[in-house]
Amino acid sequence: MPSASPASPPAKPTTDWAAFRRELVVTSSWTSLDHAAVGPLPDRCRARIEAWLQQAHADGDARWPDWSRQFEETRTLAAALINADRDEVGLVPNTSFGINMIAEGYPWQSGDNVVLPAGEFPSNVYPWLNLASRGVEVRTVPLDGVRVCPNRIAEACDNRTRIVSASWVGYASGWRLDPAELARVAHDRGALFFLDAIQGLGVFPLDVRATGIDFMAADGHKWLLGPEGAGLLYIRHELLSLIRPINVGWNSVSQGNDYTRIELNIRNAASRYESGSQNMAGFLGLLGSLETLASYGLGPDRLAIADRVVSLTDRLLELVEAAGWELFTDRAQESAKSGIVTFSIPGHDPVQLKKRLLDDRIIVSSRVGRLRAAVHGFNDESDLQRLVETLKRLT
Repeated sequence: MPSASPASPPAKPTTDWAAFRRELVVTSSWTSLDHAAVGPLPDRCRARIEAWLQQAHADGDARWPDWSRQFEETRTLAAALINADRDEVGLVPNTSFGINMIAEGYPWQSGDNVVLPAGEFPSNVYPWLNLASRGVEVRTVPLDGVRVCPNRIAEACDNRTRIVSASWVGYASGWRLDPAELARVAHDRGALFFLDAIQGLGVFPLDVRATGIDFMAADGHKWLLGPEGAGLLYIRHELLSLIRPINVGWNSVSQGNDYTRIELNIRNAASRYESGSQNMAGFLGLLGSLETLASYGLGPDRLAIADRVVSLTDRLLELVEAAGWELFTDRAQESAKSGIVTFSIPGHDPVQLKKRLLDDRIIVSSRVGRLRAAVHGFNDESDLQRLVETLKRLT
């Protein structure tokens, strides 16, 4: 049974992309280009989950203290990833959970409003719409093509705007916005800024302090290459007292494991939103995934994976355009590039193409009537060529 190593990413990240590729066993039998949906698991993720499983099977909860220690290592590495304090990071089941913690915990007054760009993934729409019974209006701002326009967001805000919420990367278009710019727009109008970071975190550096982000959520199962059901919630420490915990339990209070002391002493940390028992297997697996990514240059000031992904998607763009297909992704602005390339092939149903690609062991998605390829740092030229050549054969 594989053993799990401590959380200690190297100080100087490597750029050995062939080694990265070897850590993703999926590459031996599949062309995996669907990270904007669900990413594959690297070796270190599997090793930590297998170690947990073997221990739980053989020793039961005698090993729980060690699992708890590793769980906290996950929090530490996640905080380092975004340049946050450990106490500002909650380990939550998914992005939707994190958004709901803010949406339901904020002290709304009837007549308040939330401002969103159009085209958001449903997870960043429904929690805000669900506030209608409390008199909260959701204002949806049209896009400029596929681009989020900060000026339009600003124009939609007024003195009753409490939160501006937006996705870092558009799930359908791949457009990557500047979180610092949108945070400034929100703050200039007396509002707070929430970032749904799921489509960028794991590839692009994010510094929550430098950007002025107030809240952030991201699941681990996409670009972070972690298991489903293990994600992150960031809340700026100064705002902890603002967001009322709505899902409290034994783990929400400062006395924690002292079950005989019934006092509602809510933790002064984002862990207050972790009400009860956690998905240990998932979060220990996420620790292995974070360790893997950290080895290849992940962190607020590390650009190696980001540069790699942009280079690969630039190449995929060239291949798509050379084939004469219709590109939906806007790549004109360097800072707005992401790992997502969305395109269509005239006269062909993208849903059927996706299914036929799967028969050829190529994994992509179909979104808003188009094919969507999502490229990570372990992918290479052969993956891109195989996708395009197979599509040419199928069409």
